[in-house]
Amino acid sequence: MKKEIIISGFGGQGVLSMGKILAYSGLMEGKEVTWMPAYGPEQRGGTANVTVIVSDERISSPILSKYDIAVVLNQPSLDKFEPKIKPGGILIYDGFGIINPPTRKDITIYRMDAMDKAAEMKNSKVFNMIVLGGLLKVCPVVSDKGVEKALFKTLPERHHELIPLNMQAINEGGQIIRQM
Repeated sequence: MKKEIIISGFGGQGVLSMGKILAYSGLMEGKEVTWMPAYGPEQRGGTANVTVIVSDERISSPILSKYDIAVVLNQPSLDKFEPKIKPGGILIYDGFGIINPPTRKDITIYRMDAMDKAAEMKNSKVFNMIVLGGLLKVCPVVSDKGVEKALFKTLPERHHELIPLNMQAINEGGQIIRQM
């Protein structure tokens, strides 16, 4: 199993954190991983993306031009990465940031309203964990146990009391993702 994933959105949406947690989850489960972030100088409000590869075997290169899965959280990201998904691949998008929905017929498209779910949970900071939950429902490259271990590893100790909320957000994301 090898999955090449791009996650993209505006800075401040938790794109890089989501990729980091996904990569650490793979490490916690003994998988080979790469994590390659890219963001503009403004970080918050500018575009940000992260490439994550999770594999059972060694990874030859972290540089990709095509992806198995794209998770896009805004229109510029959809415009940029929809054409770069391999035929037969997966596109996951949050309906809040998309004006012109995806149009490709040779990929599987999923929509989730993660921003609405975060508002319903009264915590906008769990938005990225809701999206991660949707991704893991569609393509379970890592387990919930691996994610929980990764949260303990990546979050500062003073935020460990938020891990149950983050795990709840992941569960909620798995429940709201829908194939289009």
